[in-house]
Amino acid sequence: MKQSFFFKNIFFQAFLVFLIFFCLTSSAFAASGRIGFINLQKAVANTKEWKKQLSGFKQQFKQAQTLIAAREKKIKSMYEEITKQSFVLDPALKKSKEERFRKEKVEFERFVQDKNEEFGRKEKEITEKIIAKMIKVVRKIGAEKKISLIMDEKTLIYSDSGLDITDIAVKTYDRIYK
Repeated sequence: MKQSFFFKNIFFQAFLVFLIFFCLTSSAFAASGRIGFINLQKAVANTKEWKKQLSGFKQQFKQAQTLIAAREKKIKSMYEEITKQSFVLDPALKKSKEERFRKEKVEFERFVQDKNEEFGRKEKEITEKIIAKMIKVVRKIGAEKKISLIMDEKTLIYSDSGLDITDIAVKTYDRIYK
């Protein structure tokens, strides 16, 4: 399985190199021939909008963590109570407390899982929305600066740092989407 992914990755990179080479040698590309790259992840993370959204997101996350910690403490105390009293409790009462404990524990685990999924979904939505806007900004920069090809830094093996438009993209984004 990993080998197949490895070969697909190499094939994809070889295809990208071929595509770039083809573009560089084509007459349309040769006319302008400017290439740029961007670290899209860094660009998104450095926008004012991302920082603002992340701040609100962190606040909600802290509130959820407080709720989770309180429920976890309650479950631990239930467990400790059952453990301490297990030898002196009536078997029926002990069974009832153990069932209540199991129910609380299952509900707690579901709650934590739901919160994790909810926060993962929210983070993904925020990120996708900002990435979509960032791509529009990058296209605008490419058109204004007459850059023929802009690639994400992840696909590059080497590039001249003078071709990096990440900071320009962040500043333009922040100016457009105040």
